[in-house]
Amino acid sequence: MLSDAQWSELEPLVEACRPKAKTPPQDLQRTLSAILWRHRNGAKWRAIPEELGPWWRAAQIFIRWSRAGVWERLLSLVQ
Repeated sequence: MLSDAQWSELEPLVEACRPKAKTPPQDLQRTLSAILWRHRNGAKWRAIPEELGPWWRAAQIFIRWSRAGVWERLLSLVQ
């Protein structure tokens, strides 16, 4: 999971490149934590722990952001 300190550094970068959509900002930290958890563990989307929110939300955000090029923009900002 993303700590509050990690999120405070990452949030402005995410907000700069994410599409403005229905995902409320208070859920975004948890959703990104779920996406990172899934990729660190190599698990299936449905294996995401419940405390990280609905697995389908994390999968949906990941797929939408992939199609929109958000991950590439975020990577270039982080670098």
